[in-house]
Amino acid sequence: MPQNPPAPLSQETGRSAFVLSEEVREALDEGRPVVALESTIIAHGLPRPRNLQVARELEDLVRKAGAVPATVAVLDGRAHVGLDGTRLERIAGDPGVRKLGHRDLAPALALGASGATTVSATAFLAARAGLGVFATGGLGGVHREWTQTQDESADLRLLAGTGITVVCAGVKSILDVPATLQRLETLGVGVLGFRTEHFPGFYLSSSGERVDWTVGTPEDVAEVMRARELLGGPPTALIVANPVPEAEQLDPATHDRVLAGALEACRRRGITGQAVTPFLLEYLMRETGGASLEANLAAVRGNVRLAARIAVAAAAR
Repeated sequence: MPQNPPAPLSQETGRSAFVLSEEVREALDEGRPVVALESTIIAHGLPRPRNLQVARELEDLVRKAGAVPATVAVLDGRAHVGLDGTRLERIAGDPGVRKLGHRDLAPALALGASGATTVSATAFLAARAGLGVFATGGLGGVHREWTQTQDESADLRLLAGTGITVVCAGVKSILDVPATLQRLETLGVGVLGFRTEHFPGFYLSSSGERVDWTVGTPEDVAEVMRARELLGGPPTALIVANPVPEAEQLDPATHDRVLAGALEACRRRGITGQAVTPFLLEYLMRETGGASLEANLAAVRGNVRLAARIAVAAAAR
């Protein structure tokens, strides 16, 4: 059940900035469930060739659950919602593919650029295409020491104005989680804990922060989506916080120790602004011997499975 009216979308020969894959277009026309997937994890989050293997795996997980995957990316100035095999290989293999947030979409389309879409760009394009559910790893949020830096992810503002259900493993643990939850409340973005009373910490099953609402089934989430639609009002995202299984999380003691070292290294080197997050994530992956990456992938897989089940439940109502 899409929360926004879909924008006009084109066939390959049309002049619209949007292109739906044939598989996604048919699914939407027939009212079948579709799940949006971001492409930055493919282009910038994993080493080659594993990135392509994971991209295919995630799409297969959606199909096995009874839904249609719609990986989102921009290629040659066209925003694609759903990628065929050739385009998926291009996103995974072309080192010139840029990272595109929501604010980068207009320049990319105007200048004929190609890029992988972040959470903000994927959520925006998916909602504009009429999709109701989006699966990702972890959201961006309020950065630590916000009072000095005023640094906050663009994800939050975008989700505050985009009616899509986002299944994620919380926000990245390198962020200020309590401040992020407060900001989400201020922006009117709903948060549901899926079979948990605590907000997940991306690599960790729990951030230690509680959630106000807990749901136990995909059908529960679909009912919340339906209730939001009946209520009307301004479109805002619904976050379904799905924790990585404890058996697959990063060891909490290792996480805390390495993160403390990463934050100190960041301060010592004077790294600020947009360079902070990639530096911290790379530091964690290196110092944990790749364990943080495996926890990330475990979270993404779980989120994709759940998002597909939610999309199926929503389409059945």
